[in-house]
Amino acid sequence: MDTEIWLVVGLGNPGATYAGNRHNVGQMVIDVLAHRLGASFKSHKAGAVVAEGQLMPGGPKLVLAKPGTYMNVSGGPIAQLAKFYKVAPDHVIVLHDELDIEFDTVRIKAGGGHGGHNGLRDTIARIGADFIRVRVGIGRPPGRMDAADFVLKDFGATERQTLPVLLEEAADAVEAIVRSGVLAAQNTVNTRG
Repeated sequence: MDTEIWLVVGLGNPGATYAGNRHNVGQMVIDVLAHRLGASFKSHKAGAVVAEGQLMPGGPKLVLAKPGTYMNVSGGPIAQLAKFYKVAPDHVIVLHDELDIEFDTVRIKAGGGHGGHNGLRDTIARIGADFIRVRVGIGRPPGRMDAADFVLKDFGATERQTLPVLLEEAADAVEAIVRSGVLAAQNTVNTRG
């Protein structure tokens, strides 16, 4: 019997300059998951780094990925990885920053539109909209700050105090999807305050 495989992708921009940006919170969660699995990243020909592991012996295989491309062209590596690992869109989980959810909140969504998020827009263009999203809330920009500027700034000092908990909760959401299915995970995660 073939092992069930989940492709879990953290959206973000490559390089140290962007590593702490709000836009890279998806990749931060991937790092938490890799640490939990004791998995290390290796370069993949799809233009991403990947780490593989399992939540439990005999359980589904998780392929954790961080595209090496900029956010607005994330779909290419995701599509190539899905093809390489033979993963259907309903077994692709994309972790991303979400302006429309307040900071310190995680929500799970199956399918849907891109909501103006360029990483999601490109992913939908490449694999369709039927993938699962773990939406990590970063809140709206203060005052009249442009959203594009806001997402490319690092988290503030106050946010950084609770960021580790947020990353763990987003990683928990991924584990819940893999262990229990998306509906059960939504019932647990989306009902939290």
